[in-house]
Amino acid sequence: METTHEESSGNVFADLGFPNSEQELVKAKLTVQIYQILKDRKVTQIEAARTLGTTQAQVSALMRCRPVSVSVGKLMEFLTILGQDVEVTVKPGARHGTGHMSVTVQPG
Repeated sequence: METTHEESSGNVFADLGFPNSEQELVKAKLTVQIYQILKDRKVTQIEAARTLGTTQAQVSALMRCRPVSVSVGKLMEFLTILGQDVEVTVKPGARHGTGHMSVTVQPG
């Protein structure tokens, strides 16, 4: 039996045909950072919710890496509350038309 596969574009959301795939990838990367920080700090979801100024249900969704109803801006705000510096760089795109979004995470 021959196994076939497709080469990934580097964005699983684009590969699966999600609308707004770049935004979804940005949200996923930011969420993973929040998850890792909260996990490393060993805080409960209730403690995390108090710190972030949100609900335990929202923290639960973040800890399952499902930030469905959370904006990129809110995720960046959560990261700053958790003591992270968040930088946004706007620059001309390499192509004409629509630009793109990306996140780069620097090890701490």
